[in-house]
Amino acid sequence: MTSASLNPASGPARRTVVAAAGAAGLAVALTACGGSGDDSSDTQNGTGGSTGGASASSGGTGGGDAAAGAALTTTSDIPEGGGKVLGDKKVVVTQPTAGDFKAFSAVCTHQGCAVKSVQEGVIHCPCHNSNFSITDGSVKSGPATKALPSVPIKVSGDSITLA
Repeated sequence: MTSASLNPASGPARRTVVAAAGAAGLAVALTACGGSGDDSSDTQNGTGGSTGGASASSGGTGGGDAAAGAALTTTSDIPEGGGKVLGDKKVVVTQPTAGDFKAFSAVCTHQGCAVKSVQEGVIHCPCHNSNFSITDGSVKSGPATKALPSVPIKVSGDSITLA
């Protein structure tokens, strides 16, 4: 037997192939967790319109992109028991009870995806199905473990602005 017969065939090493496959899998996983960058449309869901103009503010620090005093929406656009995701401002405004308006960051605390809807008393993130309370932003179901940060708002007449 010669030494040439003991050498493996030329080509990529097994380690190279396994590393490339792992990198490709990681890229797919990260893409799936990233959420879309196109939040140009607003999402609204709920159980009816609001007739009240009463105001309530949410304290705390927020994750929205709009500046203080910037108009967000109107009270009539926020259904009682529901809310509206303002994707372009990265804020979700809710009305848990008549005349009680709250606002939270629209960025999920799990992996930074944008929340997309408000239904049946919860703010829903479609990336991994985390759900948050419309009352205080607390986690209703995970995998998220942290509440959505509140965003301070001001209600004046029918106008809702950042405080």
